[in-house]
Amino acid sequence: MSATAVTAAPEPSAREIRLVIAASSAGTVFEWYDFFIYGTLAALIGKAFFPADNETLQLLLVWAGFAVGFGFRPLGAILFGYLGDRLGRKYTFLVTVTLMGVATAGVGLIPEAAVIGVAAPAIVIFLRILQGLALGGEYGGAAVYVAEHAPPEKRGFYTSFIQASVVGGFVLSIVVVVACRAFIPEDDFAAWGWRVPFLLSLILLGISLWMRLKLSESPVFQAMKASGEMVKNPFVESFTYPGNKKRIFVALFGITGVLTTIWYTAFFSGMSFLRGPMRVDDTTVEMVMLISAGISMVFYLLVGRWSDRIGRKTPIILGAAASLVLLFPLFWAIGALANPGLSASAERAPVVVSGEGCTYDPFASKQATECGRLLADLTALGVAYDVADPYGSARLSVGDARTELAAFGAADDAAQKAAVQSLLEQQGYDFAKQTPPLASILGIIALLCGLGLLSALTYGSVAALLAEMFPPQIRYSSMSIPYHIGAGYLGGFLPLIASYIVATTGNAYAGLWYTWGVVAFGLLVAWWGIPGGKPRDFEASTDNPPVAPNRP
Repeated sequence: MSATAVTAAPEPSAREIRLVIAASSAGTVFEWYDFFIYGTLAALIGKAFFPADNETLQLLLVWAGFAVGFGFRPLGAILFGYLGDRLGRKYTFLVTVTLMGVATAGVGLIPEAAVIGVAAPAIVIFLRILQGLALGGEYGGAAVYVAEHAPPEKRGFYTSFIQASVVGGFVLSIVVVVACRAFIPEDDFAAWGWRVPFLLSLILLGISLWMRLKLSESPVFQAMKASGEMVKNPFVESFTYPGNKKRIFVALFGITGVLTTIWYTAFFSGMSFLRGPMRVDDTTVEMVMLISAGISMVFYLLVGRWSDRIGRKTPIILGAAASLVLLFPLFWAIGALANPGLSASAERAPVVVSGEGCTYDPFASKQATECGRLLADLTALGVAYDVADPYGSARLSVGDARTELAAFGAADDAAQKAAVQSLLEQQGYDFAKQTPPLASILGIIALLCGLGLLSALTYGSVAALLAEMFPPQIRYSSMSIPYHIGAGYLGGFLPLIASYIVATTGNAYAGLWYTWGVVAFGLLVAWWGIPGGKPRDFEASTDNPPVAPNRP
């Protein structure tokens, strides 16, 4: 492509820029709200659509359904990336937001598994697939659309609203859930009220379509179309264009792999950690996450503007390196503030399990051995444990107290779990829902904001960076494919993988090692492959040859 095709594009007015940012950001907020409401209501969705005797299995099935949506994001990126590069940016993300809104509302209309059996989870999975396809086209469309309207010197700041809007979708999902809980009695909310946030997506869809229909096509796309410099197959070009394989590799592991694992650890793992092992009251968790995420949105805008001055590489490298150092200490501190009694009990009366066949399978509805049943009970209670002698009869040691499994006199799994809980409570463990004092809550919010800052450093400038890394004719496809492979698999499967690690180790912090490993590898790739120096357009690089138009 020649440089003149892009530079000759008409420059949008200030009013048009504001409309572009507002409409793109609002649509992104609504679309991510649709996607995140599933995770925000994970516990209730598990009871409605994935009932299981094993509580841990039930939660894992919910996160598996969450991951399925992410797993289809790359396919959506290919499909809608192709349409975006061939037919235009505007109409492509009109389609994606419509698909997302309809699929989300559908989840709120599905009868529970108790009514229609296995058809319920099957329909949920199908709708999650549709959501994943839609989301695969949304981010690339919104990011490219804003980037191609923005002046180069403000591209990082303007596109940072897209990243902040992703957090905004998470915030909106919590706001809606909190509001519904306030107006719907607790029992009714658990029975049917949780469906309301899903059905509200139809209203959000109407608002988003109304705003986006006011937009015109990207000036860069208009210029390419007018000059006849479109390509026939953007997907093929993305992998055959000189140097693009390296750029896609860097975008996948050095950029997306880092940002997505830190993002989901900061917000989803943070929320699950407080609700689960730390046993903090649900309403308190939602308010804490709402405040910390709302504050963190500002960080994305600041980082985006900062990257316009110093370049895109420095914030990402700084954020990834700081995450490796601070990730575990931040979660340790959150745990100490959220439930200090749990940590004190674990130190005073450590739990040790021994016995033949002492292994735990989180995906089994019933464990094969007595010792496995003990581990299942401890995992469901969120109690850390160590496994000692793998031979002999199943035994549970809590501090100085030792009890043979036979002493419980448990006739079934529920009775045994109650007996195990009673023994732990006799040794000082408290399983009541916790409401930390105000000072501790403020401390937790500050620590979660620290995680939000790490996320902003690795995410705030990414839309601008990815737009600058790829040629305009194949930009939608080239940036969407690695972004959604990384976000779909490395990030989308994080809650499932982290929960599995925690369940099999008995350590509430062990799941963080997944994030640490992905970020460590990504830091090396980012250091090697992200362009340094001040931001520049793709065509400003003399070593990038033009894309041949209409290549078959």
